[in-house]
Amino acid sequence: MSSVFIPKNYKSKLTLYQTQAAIAAIKNSFQKKLAKSLNLKRVSSPLFVDSQSGLNDNLNGVERPVKFDIKETGRYAEVVHSLAKWKRYALHKYDFRPLKGLYTDMNAIRRDEEMDNIHSIYVDQWDWEKVITEECRNIDYLKETVTLIMNAVCDTLQEVAKKYPTNAHIKREVTFITSQELEDLYPDLNPKAREDAIAKKYGTVFIMQIGDKLKSGKPHDGRAPDYDDWSLNGDILVYYEPLGHAIEISSMGIRVNKESLIDQLAKANCLERANLPFHKALLEDKLPLTMGGGIGQSRLCMLMLNKIHIGEVQASIWDDYTMQKCKEAGIELL
Repeated sequence: MSSVFIPKNYKSKLTLYQTQAAIAAIKNSFQKKLAKSLNLKRVSSPLFVDSQSGLNDNLNGVERPVKFDIKETGRYAEVVHSLAKWKRYALHKYDFRPLKGLYTDMNAIRRDEEMDNIHSIYVDQWDWEKVITEECRNIDYLKETVTLIMNAVCDTLQEVAKKYPTNAHIKREVTFITSQELEDLYPDLNPKAREDAIAKKYGTVFIMQIGDKLKSGKPHDGRAPDYDDWSLNGDILVYYEPLGHAIEISSMGIRVNKESLIDQLAKANCLERANLPFHKALLEDKLPLTMGGGIGQSRLCMLMLNKIHIGEVQASIWDDYTMQKCKEAGIELL
């Protein structure tokens, strides 16, 4: 069920045309800084993949992809949920060398997403992936990469603030904490409430090791078993004062190797995926070791432009309740 929160007396600091210009400025600036920081090259990416390829992101395993048949091939295709696995295949196909990688504009449809201030059925993000070495498969390298990303975010915000009326604040310094440490710290709160509490306390947080069961017997959040290594991944969260809770701007991690893939497929009770083309290639050492993630374009724009609803910075379809509440508040949905 959809929900909308609109603070009393909320009014956008930017006009419609200023908003559109600022969105373009943010996207142009950030992708250049990200590419330079992480040594990435831009590539083109698919909107849909073959249903039998194993390349689509299964997210939490219950979301339904948008699926359609192709007249000329007689096969089915799925609109991507994300490009988590496709990017690793692309690095192999394009023969990227260690510590170099790619980024792309990823557009997706998540038909089962609940609609609220920060969730839409339309997803736009910078998907990135880079080849790493065995020596990079550790927590320190993961943290170093998170720091580089947040520097690119905050440097972009500084540029935007010089041109457009925004008083947005995103803390550059990152607090790192594991999902188990977070549960130990707030045992009486549910995972989302824990995220809000830790983000409110520190501003910018990277919650690590998401997907495996905690001491409570439940994972902090769902993660597909076949792209992130659950011991080497995490989410970047920023506390957003206008909404009073944390906003996830990136989910990322060092990807599975052969050992962690089999281990996680077993834990998720889906060992049959090992027979899919992508998984077979990984198990046969045909794919490089990589790390990567997605960074939400619309969410970054929301944060930097003091917007209260994601529909103010992206064009999507909304339910009647959302459109009526925004109309009453004078909020213009794109």
